[in-house]
Amino acid sequence: MNTLPFSNRTAISAIITVSTLVFLFLLWLLYFKESSGTETEMDLSFMPALNALLNSACALFLALGVIAIKQGDKERHWRMMLTALGFSAVFLVSYLVYHHFQGDTPFEGSGFIRPIYFFILISHIVLSAVMLPMIFTTLYFAATKNFTSHRRLARYTFPVWMYVSVTGVLVYLILYHWPTA
Repeated sequence: MNTLPFSNRTAISAIITVSTLVFLFLLWLLYFKESSGTETEMDLSFMPALNALLNSACALFLALGVIAIKQGDKERHWRMMLTALGFSAVFLVSYLVYHHFQGDTPFEGSGFIRPIYFFILISHIVLSAVMLPMIFTTLYFAATKNFTSHRRLARYTFPVWMYVSVTGVLVYLILYHWPTA
């Protein structure tokens, strides 16, 4: 039951609006922002691997959270899911910093891996846009103790969030560790 001074509709509308603005900012940063013309003196080459590690940690804690709730341990479930959210948040900040200074990384691979890579990348990007409001709405329902709506939405949020986390790692592995020749 929502005991907050605003309705579920207002909260969900705010979540969708903020999520849309975040996603549009990311698109602008990656594809439309003109380079400032100044290179950073910092070596940020470690950041793609860090981002893959953060995505891996998120996926691990998502899985641990699902295991916890299936075992009936609501407190551990809450901690694991908040930890997954924390790793996702740190990932997002790290991703923004890296792409602000480095821009987009072109894929140099060819052959059979090229369409596979772009399928994974495009599905990852599309689902990441969908995922953000789903995560915050699922969290909102849990925080307001609307567990019926929380469970109903979490059935969809979990696989989308897991897919985005795992494909983020796959994009990194293919982009940085797949032979280009």
